[in-house]
Parts: sequence; structure tokens; C-alpha cells
Amino acid sequence: MLEHGGRLLRAAREYGIAPEQWLDLSTGISPFAWPLPTISARAWQRLPEDDDGLLEVACRYYGAPDVLPVAGSQAAIQGLPRLRAPSRVGVIAPGYAEHAHAWRNAGHQVRVLPAATLLAAVDEFDVLVLIHPNNPGGERFDPDVLLACHARLAARGGWLIVDEAFMDATPADSLCPWSGREGLIVLRSVGKFFALAGARAGFVCGSAGVLLALRELLGPWTVSGPTRYVVQQALGDAAWQQAARDWLHAASARLGALLTAHGLAPTAGSAFFQWRCDERARQLHHALAARGILTRLFDEPSSLRFGLPGDDAAFDRLAVALGELDLQESIA
Repeated sequence: MLEHGGRLLRAAREYGIAPEQWLDLSTGISPFAWPLPTISARAWQRLPEDDDGLLEVACRYYGAPDVLPVAGSQAAIQGLPRLRAPSRVGVIAPGYAEHAHAWRNAGHQVRVLPAATLLAAVDEFDVLVLIHPNNPGGERFDPDVLLACHARLAARGGWLIVDEAFMDATPADSLCPWSGREGLIVLRSVGKFFALAGARAGFVCGSAGVLLALRELLGPWTVSGPTRYVVQQALGDAAWQQAARDWLHAASARLGALLTAHGLAPTAGSAFFQWRCDERARQLHHALAARGILTRLFDEPSSLRFGLPGDDAAFDRLAVALGELDLQESIA
């Protein structure tokens, strides 16, 4: 299995610091969490039902003509490669490594390339996999450019897959409204924006044929009844969604300024995280962990991803730790 952020219990054991004493910045999950409702007993006691209203609410929220609920977008990432014959697949890099991993495991020929190189070489592939906005690279794309790329792929039976796990803060850039077109597949997650990562829920937006094939592959009841209920309420809460977007953009800008002020030059980021390439990344990761602050370390390139601190106290704690390290000179 590949390495991911959020391994807090492992870090607690490694550094001898109790889990509740950590500031976990290792994931891109928003700390501005949607407030959970009371879940009815019925949701726990009955099998999930497809006609519970979730599909209609999700289509409205995403602006998509059709959606398939799945057990997190990870389920779709692993399932979609099994729906194609051996193909030439281009995957954005750096990016969420599970995409390339899943296509390779399914027997496809995979090349991992930077975004600009990937888009320029679209005719060399049968499938293109992008993350928009990218994680951790933060790249953003003009929707018209992506739609033109899709048209070239679709004309010869190809696919454009766009992972929009971090799109909720900037919904106007989403390709979901065009996902009914053959060969355009958009993945969405409720884990990052709504902070419902533990619910393991997401959606695939695509043509009827692709959604039907993926549904047959994954089988029935991929999303539990309690999760379906909670997600339906969250997707319908427009007032909270706008407040969350405002908070995320402000917090990300604040985090970016803090990192820059302490000697970590800007690289990239999104509303959910800041990414910093630095040859001292591994040293910094361990130095912060020794102070109970967990970040996401990448070896290639040498870099750290910082999730958003949840409040003023968390920002102050990060600022104090970075100040102690004196990054303008070296890392102790």
C-alpha cells in the first residue's frame, strides 16, 4: 500500500507524543467541518436504498447530469482501470499516487508526467488522468482547455478522468456540468471540503454507460445508509458551504503568508493546503514532528504539504515552532 497523510497514531508512537497533543497538518481535510446531524435509527437498521433522494441532491450540488455514489473516490480510482482493455495512460505528477498505482496494477502502460507535458502529449495516450486543483502541486486548468483535450481523446474512444477532490472551494471551475459527454469522467469526494473523510463517500460523474459499468463492478450498497443520510444533508446545506469557502480561502492565504515569513518560499497550494519544495523538507518534517506537528513529507520532489490550522491557537503553535527552527539559517 502507498503512503498517505493522516497516520497520526503511528507518529504518536514514533515520537512518544500522545495523539491528542498533536497538531495534524498532514492531510488536506478541512478543519472547518460540517456540523454532523443526529442520524435516525432507520438509517442504521435498513439496507441503503437508491431512491432516498441522494442522487437528486448530488446532481444539483455538482451540476452533473448523472452521478454514482461510491465508497470514497478511492473506490472509483481502483475500479475504473478495470473497465478498459490495456491502454496507454498518462497521469499527472506530482500528484495523488493512487491513480498511477491503480492503472499499473490493472495492467495498463502508465507514464507519469508534469501537467504541461501531459497536456501537450495528449495524442500519445488513450487515457489522461488529471487532478484539479492538483494535490500537492496546486496546478489549475482552464476548463475550455480540458474540454478540448477531452474531445481529442473521446474522438478515438479515449477517456479524460479529472479528480476534483479539492474543487468544492472553487465550484465554477468544475467539469461536472459536462460529465454526460462520453469519455469524460469526474471524481468528487466529500472528505476534504465537508471534512467527512471517515464516512468514505464520493461520487463519479460520467456518462450513463460508464456509470452503469462501474456500478456493476462495485456491486450493491457501496455507501452505507447512515453515510447516505449525512451526505445528503451536507450537500443541501448551501449557507454552510458558502461560509466554508470563505473560511478556506482566508485560512489558506494566512498559512501561505506564515510559511513565507518563516523562510519557506512559496511553491504552490490550494484552498485546502500549502505546498513547499525545499531540500530541507525531511529535516523540517522530523523537527516539527518532534514538537507534535505532523506534516506530509514527499521525497520526489523534496517537499512538505501543510494542511490548514483550524484556529488562532493552531496558527500560533505552528508559528512558534517555525520560529524555533530559524529556517532562514538552518534546521536544528
